[in-house]
Amino acid sequence: MNEHGKVQQKISCIFETSVLEEPSSKRSYQPFRVVASNRIRSQAIEDDISVAKATEKLDGTCCYIAEYQGKPWLWARLDRKPNKAADKKFKKFSALRTQWEQDGKQGAEPVFEWNFPGDFKEVPEEWIPALGVPLIKDQPVPDSNGHIPGWVPVDPKSRQHLWHLSAVDLTSGLALILREESEAESNLLIELVPLSQLVGCTLELIGTNVNANPYGLGNKKSPLHVLVVHGCISLKEPPPQELEAIREWFQTNQNGCVEGIVWHCNNRSLYKLHRHHLNLPWPLKDSSKPSFSQRSVKISVDSLKYEINDDNKKSVIWKLSQFNEHICEDLCKLNNVIEQTTDGGGGDVGS
Repeated sequence: MNEHGKVQQKISCIFETSVLEEPSSKRSYQPFRVVASNRIRSQAIEDDISVAKATEKLDGTCCYIAEYQGKPWLWARLDRKPNKAADKKFKKFSALRTQWEQDGKQGAEPVFEWNFPGDFKEVPEEWIPALGVPLIKDQPVPDSNGHIPGWVPVDPKSRQHLWHLSAVDLTSGLALILREESEAESNLLIELVPLSQLVGCTLELIGTNVNANPYGLGNKKSPLHVLVVHGCISLKEPPPQELEAIREWFQTNQNGCVEGIVWHCNNRSLYKLHRHHLNLPWPLKDSSKPSFSQRSVKISVDSLKYEINDDNKKSVIWKLSQFNEHICEDLCKLNNVIEQTTDGGGGDVGS
């Protein structure tokens, strides 16, 4: 379904970065901040970043569609992290290596060897490492942060996956997908897509209970969560790949009211730039709404095509099917649709 790169591991910043010893504006618990310079990363230049497609970086949680027990299934992101003892040793090593680099790499280079799986926290037995994680003797190798990116199949009985599950119908093999109606149009389309057509794709789950809901989807009474295939939301008139030009675009252009940019190279390499790389706030702190929230959206959830029955009138999929072909003037107006069906009423929900 999507020809762009898949988000299996952490994406590098398009620019060279440095670390400042001051509190992060992105993560309150993080005592350092990663900032971008104006030098494009050399590997990005090799990957022909200048002709890459710019897409919107959405603020949600990463998901994956892959087979599980013989069926296409939704998988949630679960990075395997070191246990307390191993993390303490790794941080000590990281400090020694940083000092060694600052001293001009004099003397023997500090090395660290992981003991897998003994150095890592327990994960469900169904857990798998992300594609592209290097293996040594069939064991996954942690990244520079000591983490092993990976996936776990969503569990229909787990409250931990409650919001993931609200965006799929695993029994019928369907996913609730939000995408552009076409690259030429700014309209969005919310539709049901067979999971079988999405196998291999990575997606972003966004909505009411994900990352403080910057897009205003749903509410506590009527939560709403949808999946967006990575790379499917194009940026209109993106800025040049220059730090100050991007900073100005973030601050002054309505199209720049986004969390960040992801560039998709022709060789499927990915690069990003987050507002926090430029010490700019996200979510937006003033009255500006994210540009994504301001786009109109058409509901294309056909109860007859997908044989949606009314056994579960609390499901978001059933509620949206009651307004098939309805067009909401912006993304947040989907809330009116959900609330109207929750209250059992009909009538005008805004257009």
